[in-house]
Amino acid sequence: MLTKKHSRELEKALSFLNEIGIDVIEKELDETTFLPGLSLGSNCIYVDFEKLLYPGDILHEAGHLAVTTASERKLVGTEEMSSEWPTQGEEIVAILWSYAASYHLDLPLDFVFHPNGYKNCSDWFISNFSSGNYIGLPLLEWMGLTLSENRALQENKKAFPAMQKWLRD
Repeated sequence: MLTKKHSRELEKALSFLNEIGIDVIEKELDETTFLPGLSLGSNCIYVDFEKLLYPGDILHEAGHLAVTTASERKLVGTEEMSSEWPTQGEEIVAILWSYAASYHLDLPLDFVFHPNGYKNCSDWFISNFSSGNYIGLPLLEWMGLTLSENRALQENKKAFPAMQKWLRD
């Protein structure tokens, strides 16, 4: 349940995730989670709002679910999921996906790319994405989620950071 301490940005992110079909479930989590107050499950994100340090991390974690195939999304959080998930490619497109979500929601980029995340490369991601250098775009396009500028022109559609769809089939 959201309390007054939760920001407008977090409310926008949670509403968006609900709209695209990623469940956010409030749950008490122990201290062993990779990110404080967050854990992934089968097509859902578990959030312990008391332990959550950076609300924008929810969008990054949603990006992991979004770029995972629908059949594998069901396995997240189970022993059946590959121990190699996410791959480095999936990591970079989850980062790019979270940029697109931030852009779509008109959120400040430091909401997701906060100074204490991304192995101290948050400023680097913000700089690159803000200047149109979309690291991982070919893979995100291959996944069927967005279009590069050239392909968007050919198809008379909007190019990245606009998304054609938010969840991978």
